[in-house]
Order: sequence, then structure tokens, then C-alpha cells
Amino acid sequence: MKTRTQWGIRIPMRDGITLSADLYLPELEGSYPTIISRTPYGKNNDITIANSRYYASHGYSVLVVDVRGRGDSDGVFVPYRNEGVDGYDTIEWAAAQPWSDGNVGTMGGSYLGRIQWLAALQQPPHLKAMISAVCPSDPFVEWPTGIPTPHHLCWLFLTSDRSMQNMHALDWHSIYDHLPLVTMDELTGRDMPYWREEFEHVGLDEWWKHIAYQDKFEQLDLPVLHISGWYDDEQVGTPLNYIGMTNRAKGEVGRANQKMIMGPWDHGINKSTKLGSVEFGPDAVIDLRAQQVRFFDRWLKGEANGLDAQPNVSLFVMGENKWRQETEYPLARTEFTRYYLHSGGNANSRFGDGVLRTEAPGAELQGAAVDAYRYDPSRPFPFLTDGTSSQIGGPDDYAALEQRADVLVYSTDVLEADTEVTGPIRMELFAASSAVDTDFMVKLLDVHPNGFVQRLTDGMVRARFRNGMEREELIEPGQVYRYEIDCWHMSHVFLAGHQIRIEVTSSAFPKYDRNLNTGAPLGQTTEMVVAEQTVYHEEARPSAIVLPIIPR
Repeated sequence: MKTRTQWGIRIPMRDGITLSADLYLPELEGSYPTIISRTPYGKNNDITIANSRYYASHGYSVLVVDVRGRGDSDGVFVPYRNEGVDGYDTIEWAAAQPWSDGNVGTMGGSYLGRIQWLAALQQPPHLKAMISAVCPSDPFVEWPTGIPTPHHLCWLFLTSDRSMQNMHALDWHSIYDHLPLVTMDELTGRDMPYWREEFEHVGLDEWWKHIAYQDKFEQLDLPVLHISGWYDDEQVGTPLNYIGMTNRAKGEVGRANQKMIMGPWDHGINKSTKLGSVEFGPDAVIDLRAQQVRFFDRWLKGEANGLDAQPNVSLFVMGENKWRQETEYPLARTEFTRYYLHSGGNANSRFGDGVLRTEAPGAELQGAAVDAYRYDPSRPFPFLTDGTSSQIGGPDDYAALEQRADVLVYSTDVLEADTEVTGPIRMELFAASSAVDTDFMVKLLDVHPNGFVQRLTDGMVRARFRNGMEREELIEPGQVYRYEIDCWHMSHVFLAGHQIRIEVTSSAFPKYDRNLNTGAPLGQTTEMVVAEQTVYHEEARPSAIVLPIIPR
């Protein structure tokens, strides 16, 4: 079907400003279900145009909008702050146009994904369904550090002013080294006041709660298609949103009609069968646009197309590299299994004696009760990543970095049978520090027979926020604390001949800022101290990673 396009139409907001939009329509005059995407990244790039024409050719009016202060739209761009009411006004304006039949769906990924939720919470009457991809979570769910991450400055640079800025014009790794963090923006050559404003709100206060949505699923009753990849650097938002809506949505329509697709993808989803040096096979890329059209056909056109009868969850199981359909997530047959840390007291580096066992430490098991390492913020343990904010990390090889003494490494014996891990992963860590504040990082990895050590997922805790992001509580040096560390989600088969491994260290720089270990106000100082860290794995303090094992 041929399509028509109207460029640069103006949409009035309640405060008098107008937003700029491009409208894609089917060739024939008429009223059609309407799909809206709102973006800070420019509404008329080649991919957006191609996708919009595709949906228009399938019988939809498609409205692509520059958000306030970006592109050709009026106003000032302040991330997320105006997106709820602007989204409501855009949806209701579109529903009243002659090219719309009043049934509106929203779609988009990343920033475009999260602002759909903010708009939905405003309860626009004509919003019928959403497709939310690679969706960021609420503040501090992904980065429980209390302050912005270094890469966030790169994103603010990208979206500063009205047009897209060139992230590659700057040496981001040298910028990330700058202290104090609060003045790091000076090195970019651009004025970015929002960066400094965020440092005025350490932890989860009302300023941050204003742009939260994951605590409000009870207010929503919408079908949603959730899409992400296991290596999306904002991956955790997608399963959390699926679980939240399935369990807590306001009505039965919302609770029963959540769909989720999790592929072997990074933040760019469905672009390649290969990430880094890991090939996931020919089935890794799917006809995602067709699935999205089918979802909207069901909920905007009311077609009985069999979608309701399909399993709600589509997972790509890495390792064996196969798609699998499931009726729920997490899987009802999951056996949450603790893999306990053991060693002879020298788990430092991959050459140490750290092991993972399903047997808990006890008097009958020989070995040491603790492992120790020094965390020096001036020489942080690295996180392998590009300097830009486009994608943070992937299935990278950590074998070389595991030669360092400031990382504890624990591995299972070589597996005799395939072992599937699908679902949420968490670490129960008993640890002490010589500092009054510090960080602990945990990473899950697959050790291949050829020595390749593939990162799967990871998580962290900042000691002062161990009891939640709403209050800071420093720790007593030398005192042992129990830390729960969210390591996000994964679906991966550790094949026979491989090993399951975890790393424990105290930095993942520059994915997260360095904890300077002093207990001083976060991001405001340059002074740092070395922390002596002790990890416990004794009968009374059995550190363990809890893996969602799927029987096979």
C-alpha cells in the first residue's frame, strides 16, 4: 500500500507552545487507528521514516513528534519533566483529527519507551495500547549509586541544544576520569545545568519521584508489548515492567494482556545476529515490525488474529541459541538455587582458589572463611565498554582483567551437563570494609573451554544505600553486613564443558562512578582512600549467588 506524508505539522500544548510532527498516512483518505512516537532524537531520520511508512502501509496513521525543546518543537528540553502532560495533549489532539478513528497506540524505545508510561499515567482516554522497547527504569533502579553515572553526561551532551550532537567528538574516557563528578560537564565545552541539578538530589527524593512510573502500575489498565535484549544496558526495566503490569495492573485487561519479547540483543535490538565476538545464529534477528503490527491490529483495530491465544512471553535462550515461548515470567518451574562461595582464602584473580558449589559452607567442608582484596579508587577495576552512551557493555571477554588481584573469582567445576539459567539473578553477599562507604560489584560469566570468559550480567550495591535509595547510612569499618545485590535477568544455557563463574570486586568503571570510600557527599570531592575489603563465606555468613535454574 502506498503512503502519504505531511511534514512539520504543529500540535498545540496546554501552555501555548506547539510541537512539530510528521504525519504518515495510508494512500486512501479516511480515518485510521493512530500510532504515536515522541522522540528527542530527531523525527525524520532514515530509520524513522522507513518504519513510519511501513506502519502507514498497514492501515495506520502514524504521528512522529519532536518532544518539547528538541528538533523543530518549541520550548526547552528538560529530560522527562514535561513528557507526561505533553504526551496526554498529543494523544488527545491526535484522536480528534479527521485522519484518526480515535484508537491511539504509542510506541518507541529507550527515552521513547519510558515517556509512554509517563503519558499513560495522565490517563488519556483514547490511549488503547503501548509498545515499549528497551525501556529505562525508575531513577536508581539501574544505577543504585545515588548520583548520575558517568555515561549519563554523554547522553546529556548528545541531547543538548535542539539537534543531535556528535558524541564521538569528545574523548569520553578521559572526561570520566575527572573529579569531582559534579564539575565533569566543564570538560565537554557545553553548558549542561541539568547535570549539576541532579547532584542536588542525592538518592530518591521527591524531585526524582516526580518522574517515576514503576511504583504506579496499579493506575494503569493497558495491553503492553515489552521488548528488550539480554544485553540491553537498560534491560532490567523490561522484565520489571512486564512483571509489574501482570501482577499489579488496575484491571483484568492489563493483567492478562502483557506480552514480552527478550532477544539476544543490545540496546539497538534486533539489528544483528552477532554481538562482539559472540554469534547467536540465524534466528537471532526476527521480523519484529510484523509482530508489532499484529499487536496493534489486535488492540487498535480489534482484529481476532490469534494473539490472545499465544503464550505471553518469547525468550531467546542464549548458549543453545533458540527461541522459546513461555506462558509466564519468571517461569513457574524455576528452581532458585544458591551457588555458594568457597575458597582456601586466596580467591584473588582467576589464578586463585575460589570455587562455586551448591553445598553451603559448614564445619564438614574444609577451607577458609574469608577472602580479601584492596580497592583503590585511583585504579578502579574496569568495565569493558565504549566511551559513549549508545550501549554500555556486552558479551565481553573478562579473562585478561581477571589477572588483577583486586577481583575475587569463583567458578564451578567443569559442567558435565547443560545448565539453564533463566530469570532474575541476585547475590547475597556478606562483606566488611575498612571504609565508611564503599561499593561491591558482582558479575556472572560463562567460562568457555577455550578460555573465553563471557560476561552475562552484573549488579552493584553502594554501602550507604544498602537499605534503600531514600536514605544514606554509612557503615561501621570492620563490621560485617549482608548485602542483597540485584544482578538483573538472563536466559542462558551454560553448556557441558563450560563453567559458571562470578566475580566480586568494588568498581565497574566507567559504568558506575568510583566510590571514593570517604563517606563525603557524593560527587562533590576529590579526596579518596583505599578500602580493605573482606568477603565472608562461612557457615554463619554464607555468601551465595542465587541462580534461577530451569530443569531440563
